[in-house]
Amino acid sequence: MSTLRGLWRLLLSSARDLAPIVLVIAFFQAVILQQPFPNLDKVIIGLVFVLVGLSLFVQGLETGLFPIGESMANAFARKGSLIALLAFAFCLGFGTTVAEPALIAVAAEAGRVAGAGGAIADTEEARGSYAFYLRMTVALSVGAALVLGVFRILKGWPIQYLIIGGYVLVVVLTVFAPPEIVGIAYDSGGVTTSTITVPLVTALGVGLASTIRGRNPMIDGFGLIAFASLTPMIFVLIYGMVV
Repeated sequence: MSTLRGLWRLLLSSARDLAPIVLVIAFFQAVILQQPFPNLDKVIIGLVFVLVGLSLFVQGLETGLFPIGESMANAFARKGSLIALLAFAFCLGFGTTVAEPALIAVAAEAGRVAGAGGAIADTEEARGSYAFYLRMTVALSVGAALVLGVFRILKGWPIQYLIIGGYVLVVVLTVFAPPEIVGIAYDSGGVTTSTITVPLVTALGVGLASTIRGRNPMIDGFGLIAFASLTPMIFVLIYGMVV
């Protein structure tokens, strides 16, 4: 019985989270466009699937991903090996990003457009090579971002100075980078914030800050996602200037 009550509360919570976007779509469809919903039965079925899927996803984060991320961060901190901790942070960032479907799609589209626009040879091999190296560049940048973010937590550096400096560097690189790479670089910062990367990276930061004496999880534990979104822009802009 308690399980059913917990599931019902989870579904209600997800329904509250989804309500704003549902109301916005319904308002514009019915009031602004003044058109009936196409395939309303399929829309309702899809909405139910989204509701159930979101509920299960959130429960999965709370049950599995957050605890394992925090426990691994605690274990590495207690182990006392800086190299092992930084290596884990890099592998976590690289592994979750290189397999991100959104990044794969964006890189493939960038390769196709680059071939059609004459930036590279318009062959399947050239487009595939361009997309592959673009993916590797973004994945390496996220790995480097987590290394920097973990090192910041260990040293207690203020995050605002690093973030401001990073965006100043993005603005400077934008001036010198080829115009066709700028949009791709800016989009690459968004595709890294995936449904798997964000929970694991957040759990890593919070778990690490909770373990280190003198660190506040609220102040020092968050901010890794900001690095993970910022560094791909820098790396891809440099990639465009070099390649």
